[in-house]
Amino acid sequence: MSTEDTTGREQGDGRPRVWVRLVAFGAVVVTAWHIFASFLWIGPPTPLREVVPGNALTSYMIPFFGQSWSVFAPEPINGDYHFNVRAILEEDGEEIETGWVSATDVELSMIRYNLFPPRAGIQSSEVASTYKSAYDALGRDQQGIVAEVYRSEGWEDELREALLGGPTNGDGADLLGEEAGEAEVDRYLEADHLSTAYATQVAGAVWGDAVRSVQYRVSRQNIVPFADRNTPGAQRPEPMMTESGWRARLTEPGQNDENFARVFRAQYERITR
Repeated sequence: MSTEDTTGREQGDGRPRVWVRLVAFGAVVVTAWHIFASFLWIGPPTPLREVVPGNALTSYMIPFFGQSWSVFAPEPINGDYHFNVRAILEEDGEEIETGWVSATDVELSMIRYNLFPPRAGIQSSEVASTYKSAYDALGRDQQGIVAEVYRSEGWEDELREALLGGPTNGDGADLLGEEAGEAEVDRYLEADHLSTAYATQVAGAVWGDAVRSVQYRVSRQNIVPFADRNTPGAQRPEPMMTESGWRARLTEPGQNDENFARVFRAQYERITR
């Protein structure tokens, strides 16, 4: 009759216990999936990504496993993104407009001089980068449309209809000012949704439940051009600014506003004392 030792093997036949084999098999499966998902995520977009159904790949990789290789050539990072937020508050029946708060400055304070920087320190920069890319793909008239106010119920449908109201060429905007097609508009709307939801969280963390609507602006400032890197007194180019209009506050299902506000508010108060 065999007995079990402390290593998980059955004495007498040297075979691992069933639970050990199951755990080992599970670990192999999880490791294989993670390597495969990372390969799909890091590599250039190909039809192979379609083997992962729906939004499963993005949901798995973001926010904990997302990676960016843009620090390397041939197109290294050459600029900084900033995400700023302001809000309209309702106090005693009156609407009050706040000043701008830099969500990026607050988050960067979490990682500066920190040997174990939290991922929370780069969220606004990623949101800003996503938004700027989608915004730049719009035509000039469409960029004017997104700068307008959308605060009514169903404002996202209203915005989409307005963006698609003009002639489209299906190939995105170009330097001649042609309007972006449906694919580019939908990409922008996803970025606008993400940015509005994030701005709502930031505004709630800073100003509380009195927030009725939010506005955000995104800027990118390039570094000193490589050719001028050794020029005394060389200055960075002026920031390139994009600005949305006012948006009704937007909350995603399942998000934890209380935890976000606790972390963000503490950092905000620390750097604004």
